[in-house]
Amino acid sequence: MRTYVLRRLLQAFPLLLGISAVTFLLLKLAPGDFVTARYSDPTVSKAMLDQLVRNFGLDKPWYVQYLLYLRNIFLHFDFGYSFAERRPVFHMVLDGLGNTLMLATAGALVTWGLAIPLGVIAAVRQHGWPDRLLSLGAFVGLSIPEVLSGLLLLYLAAQTRWFPVGSMHDRDFEDFGAFHRFMDLLWHLALPALVVGLVPLAGRMRQMRGSLLDVMRLDYVTTARAKGLDENVVIGRHALRNAMNPMITLFGFTLGSLLSGSVVVESIFAWPGLGSLTIDALIAKDQFVVLGTVLMASTLIVLGNLVADLLLAVADPRITYG
Repeated sequence: MRTYVLRRLLQAFPLLLGISAVTFLLLKLAPGDFVTARYSDPTVSKAMLDQLVRNFGLDKPWYVQYLLYLRNIFLHFDFGYSFAERRPVFHMVLDGLGNTLMLATAGALVTWGLAIPLGVIAAVRQHGWPDRLLSLGAFVGLSIPEVLSGLLLLYLAAQTRWFPVGSMHDRDFEDFGAFHRFMDLLWHLALPALVVGLVPLAGRMRQMRGSLLDVMRLDYVTTARAKGLDENVVIGRHALRNAMNPMITLFGFTLGSLLSGSVVVESIFAWPGLGSLTIDALIAKDQFVVLGTVLMASTLIVLGNLVADLLLAVADPRITYG
C-alpha cells in the first residue's frame, strides 16, 4: 500500500507540471496583460512597473517566464506575486482554499447524505411511486443548469429574507460570540452548499440505484433471502455494502465536480473562495493568481482520487494495491 501511494504521488507530479504549463501558455496567448495596461495609468509608478518586469522576466518569451516560475517554486516555494492585490499568491490561495474546502465539504454532505438513501429507496421500491417520483426529480435536477438554480435560490433569498444574498458572514461578525459566529457562518453557507451539492446529486442517486439493483440480483442475496432473513437485513447488511463500492470510486470524480461547481456558485453568492479568486484574477489578468488557484484545485482533485482508491481498498478487502 505504501508503495502504491508513493507511485501515485510520483505520477501526479508530471500531470501537475503539464497542467501548469498549459495554463501558463493559455494565459500568455490571451491578449493584453496587467503590467502593460498599468503603464497608461498615471497613478502607478513607472519605476515599480519596471521592477516587476525585471523580477518576473515579463519582457522575456513565455517559456523563459515559465522556467523562472518553476525555479521560484522549487527553490523558494514562491508561487508568484499578485499584481492587483500586491500580496504573495501563496497567502491568497491559502485564504481562498479554506473557504472553498468548507463549501465543497458542505456540498459533499448534501450530495452523499441525500444520494445514498434516496438511491436505496428508489432501488428497493423499483417501479413504485417513490422510484417514479425520484426519477422525475433526478431528470429535473440533471436538466437545470447550476447557474440557473443558483440564481433562482438567490432570488428566493432576496424575496423572502430567509437567507443572506451574498458574502460569507454578517458585517458585525467580529463582534459576535463563538456560537453566534458559527450559526452566522452556517446561515450564509446554506444556499451555496445546497447549489453545489445539487449539481452531482441527481447523477449519484441514479448510480446508487443502479448499483444496488445489480447487487440485489446476485446469488448470495437470493440465498440470504432463502434463509428467511428480514428484507432490511438483506439490503442493509449484505447488498448495500457491495453496492457502495462503485460509489466510493466515484468519490474522486465528485470532488472534481464540487470544485468546478464552486467556481460558479462562489461568484453568484460572493463566497470568497478559489473560484471567485480565479475569476477576479482572470478579469484583472493577474496571471500568477490564476496559476496558483489552478494548481491548487488540480492538486485537490488528484488527492481526492487517491483517497477514493484507498477508501475502496478499506471497504472491500478483496482489493489490494501492490
